[in-house]
Amino acid sequence: RRLVDGPGSPRRPRSGGRVPPLRIGGHVVEPGDSARLELPVARLPTQTYLSLPVCAVHGARPGPTVWLSAVLHGDELAGVEIIRRVLERLSAPRLEGSLIAVPIVNVFGFISQSRYLPDRRDLNRSFPGSARGSLAARLANLFMTEVVKQCTHGIDLHTGSSHRRNLPQIRADLDDPDTRRIAAAFGAPVMIHSRVRDGSLREAATRYGIPTLVYEGGAPHRFDDFAVEAGVKGVLRVLTALGMGRFAQPARSRSLVAPSSFWVRARRSGLFRTTVTLGDQLGEGDLLGIISDAFGDVALDVRATEGGTVIGLALNPLVSQGDALVHLARTGR
Repeated sequence: RRLVDGPGSPRRPRSGGRVPPLRIGGHVVEPGDSARLELPVARLPTQTYLSLPVCAVHGARPGPTVWLSAVLHGDELAGVEIIRRVLERLSAPRLEGSLIAVPIVNVFGFISQSRYLPDRRDLNRSFPGSARGSLAARLANLFMTEVVKQCTHGIDLHTGSSHRRNLPQIRADLDDPDTRRIAAAFGAPVMIHSRVRDGSLREAATRYGIPTLVYEGGAPHRFDDFAVEAGVKGVLRVLTALGMGRFAQPARSRSLVAPSSFWVRARRSGLFRTTVTLGDQLGEGDLLGIISDAFGDVALDVRATEGGTVIGLALNPLVSQGDALVHLARTGR
């Protein structure tokens, strides 16, 4: 996949010469400077504006342009803290290239503590969006136009959803050499080859030839210290690998590479008591937990249908038949 100059294509890293200003939504950020910006999204019924908060760190020297995004789903908060800690480590005069950080993309869901937008649409199924479409489509279009199309690389930060906790992991197109290189540099415990989903931010960015990582770690509505710190270190490793500065040492161990993943689901309703933890490596038939009634009677063992590494767990013990219980990454790629 090659980056090409032209309308809507990401900026090429320059090898020399003067670094041009960074322009976002009518704002101009000069080389060697950083700025906090607000991009108006829409009005609330009260006529109060909601805006997209952006921090642009525009390096004094040429290099890649990377975006960091979080809270595409309004209840996935860990990325906000990851971005805050990353920004603390950056200095525009010393940065080679630029970083555009958007810690709260779904501002509507963030305020209402909901995964979705007010119209119940999933923002991460609404890209690339439309300037004249639904609220989700307009927000997606704004983010694509003002942020993504200016970038050469992207990292989108997520957590588990719906009462689930995820092991820190990278999901990416590992068949693309450029994407795989930065996925390996991130150094998460696991990196999973994952196809793009229709309407996702990663799919829309891929259309423009932009290597994009999706980071998953922790649970919704929480700052999970382990997942946050893994995310901070991973982002800084990627920036280092891209030649934007020296921010972090390589990970001490390589990521476990998985070609895919799968969920083990409940075969009956009841209360699920898990016997495994995130990161456990299991074989086919290993015990994952037990489903029973409130007294522990009529117990049913839940076992791995094939081997893998535990990368996600349901946190709510109350389960119905068919509910996802344990997420396993297949290994061997």
